[in-house]
Amino acid sequence: MPIEILMPALSPTMEEGTLAKWNVKEGDTVESGDVIAEIETDKATMEVEAVDEGVVGKILVDEGAEGVKVNAVIAMLLEDGEDASALDQASATPASPEPTSPEPMSPEPAPVVDALPTPVNGQITDASSGERIKASPLARRIAADKGLDLAQLSGTGPHGRIIKRDVENAALAPATQTTRAPAPAASAVEIDQDEPLAAYGIPAERYELVKADNITKISAKRLTESFRDIPHFPLTVDCEIDKLLDFRKRVNAAAEKDGAKVSVNDILIKCSGMALKRVPQANASWIEDGRIAMHKHADVSMAVAIEGGLITPIIVDADLKGLVEISRETKDLAARARDRKLAPHEFQGGTFSLSNLGMFGVKSFASIINPPQGMIMSVGSGEKRPVVKNDALAMATVMTVTLTCDHRVVDGATGAKWLAAFKGFVEDPMTMLM
Repeated sequence: MPIEILMPALSPTMEEGTLAKWNVKEGDTVESGDVIAEIETDKATMEVEAVDEGVVGKILVDEGAEGVKVNAVIAMLLEDGEDASALDQASATPASPEPTSPEPMSPEPAPVVDALPTPVNGQITDASSGERIKASPLARRIAADKGLDLAQLSGTGPHGRIIKRDVENAALAPATQTTRAPAPAASAVEIDQDEPLAAYGIPAERYELVKADNITKISAKRLTESFRDIPHFPLTVDCEIDKLLDFRKRVNAAAEKDGAKVSVNDILIKCSGMALKRVPQANASWIEDGRIAMHKHADVSMAVAIEGGLITPIIVDADLKGLVEISRETKDLAARARDRKLAPHEFQGGTFSLSNLGMFGVKSFASIINPPQGMIMSVGSGEKRPVVKNDALAMATVMTVTLTCDHRVVDGATGAKWLAAFKGFVEDPMTMLM
């Protein structure tokens, strides 16, 4: 019966790959050890060897095919004496992955030939008898990692094939079989969970291990993915805020009777919402299937420091709300955020984020994008700086802001247009009323 050649797993985490090249064609005779194909993953291109001999009866996956799943049948090999008619009786369906738990008793499947990357330990045959060792790719990898000699093991898989269970059982058993010392990994570092920094020369008594809470762990995971996967780029401008500070005084004087007090951050949230409406192309999110979400509302997330990390409560429709209403919302959201009493919809789903470290004296910084948003703005402190006005040196209160953009949805020109709109509202807040 024809033998199935399967898409190999070239790494423990590989789920699919690209069949870059076939080195054989239908009708070619192959022997064990022949390089039959080249497989590409996201990390490398590797040669694939056949471990059985026969004639290539049918190639089922073309060169250049992407997204080929591990263990999918990529070709059929005719055994000695078989002709093409045998292919009609064979089923070319993807094979199931090797079980990770004890295998149930079942009828033996048809023979398969494993497509393997060149083995690290080179053990294709038994040195004493010259016979080929039948072992699954996973079993070979585990044996190499644990320093076990496959020739000393008995296989319980089809036709005596050594499978994962056999290697793991051998590793747990008393060391009666011949073993080889495992080769040291080039890049792996054994980490003691009680002394995780020992490999860096930092003894455990010089630090304390603290368990991160769920918010911190989720935040760390999302920010790592964001910085790794999103093409960030920053745009920085200086804004003169003397008119904004004067505007704030007048607003607070009028709102004092209602017990309200508007902050600079409240005005910046309003300016951000207005700018998102002025430049709607910047109010966008990248969808991983290749589409772009163009948001209809300006929902501004504000970064709030809480114990263990940050959270970003949202001012919904920031462009439509008055400054007093925004002020009340920000104070309420920030207080409940610190008490960890926010509902999920109150900190998930914004279209833009604002992070302000100006109150800590930070002059400028660039933030990591909060996915799936397309932009985040970092606000520095306002300080007196010399500026040139009408060709003469003057003093002004200047605030540096940095807009970090996702280049997939906001290019440099679009980001610059948004910054220009934002700067215009900041430097002349009365224009927000027009």
